Amino acid sequence: MLRLKAFRPSTDKIVKIQLHPTHPWMVTADDSDRVSVWNWEHRQVVYELKAGGVDERRLVGAKLEKLAEGETESKGKPTEAIRGGSVKQVNFYDDDVRFWQLWHNRSAAAEAPTAVHSSTFSSPAPSTKGRHFLVICCLNKAIFLDLVTMRGRDVPKQELDNKSLHCMEFLYRSGVGDGPLVAFGASDGVIRVLSMITWKLARRYTGGHKGTISCLRSFMAASGEALLVSGASDGLLIIWSADHGQDSRELVPKLSLKAHDGGVVAVELSRVMGGAPQLITIGADKTLAIWDTISFKELRRIKPVPRLACHSVASWCHPRAPNLDILTCVKDSHIWAIEHPTYSALTRPLCELTTVIPPHALAPNKKLRVYCMVAHTLQPHLVAIGTNIGVVICEFDARSLPPVAPLPTPPDSREHSAVFVIERELKLLNFQLNNSVNPSLGNNSALSETGRSQGDSFEPLSVKQGKKHISTPVPHDSYSVLSVSSSGKYLAIVWPDIPYFSVYKVSDWSIVDSGSARLLAWDTCRDRFAILESSLPPRIPIIPKGSSSKRAKEAAAAQAAAAAAAAGSSASVQVRIVLDDGTSNILMRSVGARSEPVIGLHGGALLGVAYRTSRRISPIAATAISTIQSMPLSGYGSSGLSSFSTYDDGFSSHRSPAEAAPQNFQLYSWETFQPVGGLLPQPEWTAWDQTVEYCAFAYQQYIVISSLRPQYRYLGDVSIPYATSAVWHRRQLFVATPTTIEVVFVDAGVTQIDIETKKMKDEQKMREAQTRAISEHGELALITVEGSQSSTEERIPLRPPMLQVVRLASFQHAPSVPPFLSLPKQSRVDGDDPWTKEAEERRTSEVAVGGGGVSVAVTRFPTEQKRPVGPLVVVGVKDGVLWLIDRYMRAHALSLSHPGIRCRCLAAYGDAVSAVKWASRLGREHHDDLAQFMLGMGYATEALHLPGLSKRLEFDLAMKSNDLKRALHCLLTMSNSRDIGHDGTGLGLNDILNLTDKKQDVTDKKQDVVEGVQGIVKFAKEFLELIDAADATAQGEIAREALKRLAAAGSVKGALQGHELRGLALRLANHGELTRLSGLINNLITLGLGREAAFSAAVLGDNALMEKAWQDTGMLAEAVLHAHAHGRPTLKNLVQAWNQILQREVEPTPSQKTDATAAFLASLEEPKLTSLADAGKKPPIEILPPGMMSLNAAPISIQKKPASAAQNAQPQPGKPLALEAPPPTTTAAPDSSAPQPESESAPAPAPASVSDPPPSDSMPTPEAAPPESTSGETTVDNGVPAPTPVSDENPNVNGETVQAEATSDPAPPEAPSPVAEVSETNTPNPTTAPASGDPFL
Repeated sequence: MLRLKAFRPSTDKIVKIQLHPTHPWMVTADDSDRVSVWNWEHRQVVYELKAGGVDERRLVGAKLEKLAEGETESKGKPTEAIRGGSVKQVNFYDDDVRFWQLWHNRSAAAEAPTAVHSSTFSSPAPSTKGRHFLVICCLNKAIFLDLVTMRGRDVPKQELDNKSLHCMEFLYRSGVGDGPLVAFGASDGVIRVLSMITWKLARRYTGGHKGTISCLRSFMAASGEALLVSGASDGLLIIWSADHGQDSRELVPKLSLKAHDGGVVAVELSRVMGGAPQLITIGADKTLAIWDTISFKELRRIKPVPRLACHSVASWCHPRAPNLDILTCVKDSHIWAIEHPTYSALTRPLCELTTVIPPHALAPNKKLRVYCMVAHTLQPHLVAIGTNIGVVICEFDARSLPPVAPLPTPPDSREHSAVFVIERELKLLNFQLNNSVNPSLGNNSALSETGRSQGDSFEPLSVKQGKKHISTPVPHDSYSVLSVSSSGKYLAIVWPDIPYFSVYKVSDWSIVDSGSARLLAWDTCRDRFAILESSLPPRIPIIPKGSSSKRAKEAAAAQAAAAAAAAGSSASVQVRIVLDDGTSNILMRSVGARSEPVIGLHGGALLGVAYRTSRRISPIAATAISTIQSMPLSGYGSSGLSSFSTYDDGFSSHRSPAEAAPQNFQLYSWETFQPVGGLLPQPEWTAWDQTVEYCAFAYQQYIVISSLRPQYRYLGDVSIPYATSAVWHRRQLFVATPTTIEVVFVDAGVTQIDIETKKMKDEQKMREAQTRAISEHGELALITVEGSQSSTEERIPLRPPMLQVVRLASFQHAPSVPPFLSLPKQSRVDGDDPWTKEAEERRTSEVAVGGGGVSVAVTRFPTEQKRPVGPLVVVGVKDGVLWLIDRYMRAHALSLSHPGIRCRCLAAYGDAVSAVKWASRLGREHHDDLAQFMLGMGYATEALHLPGLSKRLEFDLAMKSNDLKRALHCLLTMSNSRDIGHDGTGLGLNDILNLTDKKQDVTDKKQDVVEGVQGIVKFAKEFLELIDAADATAQGEIAREALKRLAAAGSVKGALQGHELRGLALRLANHGELTRLSGLINNLITLGLGREAAFSAAVLGDNALMEKAWQDTGMLAEAVLHAHAHGRPTLKNLVQAWNQILQREVEPTPSQKTDATAAFLASLEEPKLTSLADAGKKPPIEILPPGMMSLNAAPISIQKKPASAAQNAQPQPGKPLALEAPPPTTTAAPDSSAPQPESESAPAPAPASVSDPPPSDSMPTPEAAPPESTSGETTVDNGVPAPTPVSDENPNVNGETVQAEATSDPAPPEAPSPVAEVSETNTPNPTTAPASGDPFL
């Protein structure tokens, strides 16, 4: 409930403190006048300076700056050298501060029933141009420091009539030439106003105070008039008009009130729901007074803490404490809260700070004292406190939401309603868009004449709303949680602090059910709800101030823990159903058999129950039975106990990441009440889609999104930290966090398991239908009439899930790049205002005009709109806008009409056609981005109609949506190959290779051809995909067009890879493009690509061409085998040529050095060659294919089993030359001299030899294959002979099986794969090649 957000220790007392509204910055000043800017989110110091004395760094910096600008001699003492004196006030000033202060003043004034409503709240003109000023008000000077450029400007008191400065305030209604204005309250009771453009005194407010002015505050009256209120040491409160023209230099007070004896200390503006704003003042007389801003009468005066004077005050409105509206601090260790007068008007401690700060921060004998306090203006759950030990930022339950629940809108109505609880009343809020102000919203023309779409600007949409009283009273006025059933007929209210619940029927507001319960959760499908019944929680015993002994505290905490555990374990989860007749019945007395106490209930399509894990319980943690902490915030008078006590809920921000969240969350079925799935970590909240397709579980740093149909599947998580609530709208999840509003577009995509589940369910349905038919009609139902049934197998493309997050609103201004120049010294005071002129320029730059005068949004997404302040309830999308309700029960509409958002919302909603229509209003450069989104949502066909697509994306979309003609056009455009591949181009391969630069047109033609070929090569994969897709859908013409281009590129050397060439050859053969195929083969031979050429020839079925391919590219081994396999007449010539090449490679090359050593070493290597005669008898190499006769020996008939011997390449005398055949288990890389052909079918290695070498003892004699059955052909899958070259790739190219015309008798399947291999060394080889005999035989 109460959590330490940040703590920064310090040795001095922190006496001044201020928070920036939109950045996580805090500025503090301590009692020794050191000013420090700290980033409390990242725990980093942004800037520090000594403001009271002279800051040496700034002085040196100023001197260096002057030197850089060329000013050598100083004209006097620089302002940085003036001693500042004590720091009186610190603040930030930039466009965000300016905007939100004006917004607060406006919205507080607009609550009054008599308020004059201006048409729309327009954003103030930009004043600081991206600078972020730190403004420090010291006694002797004011320091303006730009935190972006780190340049500063000091304004000494001499420029402000030489009076010491005590406080300051920024004014907003300035004249044209003034720019931003700062009012300073001085010691002589005069308010002096300084212009931040000219840095000169603009005007004075005189004649009011007699003493030193201590506080200033600007605000707006209900009439719309800008006012300034000042308090001084004379105890007066004076109201001044801040609406003034250029000419008024001296201004006199409007009204003077005697406020406090001893002087006014601080003044604060309070927004009152449904009433005029009020002023809160605190004085030195220890009292706090509240003043009405219409009559300026005193409404109430109290002494918040007896005997202690207040030093800080803040107005506060937090849904967790609906009865508290003012925070104040005195010099003790508490934050005090003052109840609203309609409750008890008592002051109670909101929290005890010693329980929040880290234990080591406070020394044992030191007491904590608070010196200043400020509440965050836009995030009311954050409060910063300056103490004597440092700065503490506390977080008060950021997850609690306003007590409001939207009701379903009737179909014919444009007015929406929500029900809310205030005090002890139930009220109805009616809201709708104000059509007179927003005429463009109902129709499609949401872009105004200027071209700015509604919501693209800062102005929020105008909303018409009213509140009605419901006669039914509610029993309690403490914190309540409202929820509506799935049908919208019933409203449940839970008061967790009491604990009590009531269920009302919406039609007549009668009570249907009530009882004691702390938590309640609805089913999204039926009017069922689960409650956590519980006994009254125990109170933590109040320890008197005197007995602060450690032992007493521990004993009390242990007692409380035991009582809380007993109460928690006795509570059980009960499920009830509300029937149509309005009666509530118990369905299940106790859900789940677990013994741990329940701490959370989450409704939805499944019931989620969170259990308290017994892993770690602190005494205070045990008192928190639920995530909604049980605290006596109201209805119990003034207990001495803090309203917000700290507790550990398992989500604590200071928990180390190593301690992962415990698995303590179980889902149960509403039907069977059985657990579904295993234990999960407990989410902070859950959101289930109405159609039960998606669900979101929120954790502290992220939201997990899952799809539920056709089965549960995790889709991913989105990093949206600290989300407080969300609502689904089809495939859109609108999420609110404390600082932003985001939308997550979700699509589950299609996975394999989805298709399988769908198939399984279809089969199941069919079986059920069959069973039903048999039960009705008997076995006759199974008789089917045979007819021409067209079974279309639907091909569902897979698609990954998609999550896209777009930020719709935040607190920050649209980011502007700060100019690193000083502000202009002089400003023009003539008629045309530079601010408005700049706004106009920005407006025109954001809009371009498309064809036909349609205004087009240039930005991809709209500029972020302004998020409403404070905790919000997300109502959902109605009338094309996102509705939100804030803690003051005001409805706000966020525009979704920017085309970038509207197109996405329509596509996510399922209306892709309208999304494409709306895309005409989006700049064309964003169409690719939108098309990717639509593709992720499953609308590839519709996305093709977007006019601004890039060709690459258009091709992908066309392929996915099967529009192959368009895909071909995109591919031709991308590859620049429209003119390539036509039969009549007049340019063959030789022409391309031999083009000369003689004629200009020939050069151009050559350039086009080169570019075209390069383009085709770049997109070769896409060409092949397109051809396959066209073949699969019988669109032959498209495939042929693509083939032409690819074949043209295949003719250029090095253009296509080997696998692409083989794929091309297969597809050419498949399409019967035999002429192109033979042309391709000839070109490949010319380019020296033997393997690819031979493969293409094999596909073509031309043996002569295949042989030529191998022969012409030097691959003779393959040529020999092929010629032998097909009995070609060229065999003998080929074998001779091959053997000659081998012989040349085997013969030793003559050594360059023929010295004695080399000769001696050579003789050692060849001990058998003793004479030249022996050397001459060395037989030539003769390697033959299986079954072929020796070229120079008479044929010998074979009777014995041939043996293949392992020998050296150079034979020993009396031994024949043979190649080695080791066991087939080992493998070796083929020798480079003769590549090893493999067959397309699995090779069956078997040795076969024609020569008959004599077996010796050292030579193994393996079994030989039958000589006659060896035909030597390699076989393909269909038994057609197709000798193919060796390649690193798989035998089947691109997954296709080779199919070719049969050119000779098919070989038997057991035919071996003959391999020719020369082994110069004793490298083992898996297959054996035959060797011819020795001529001596």
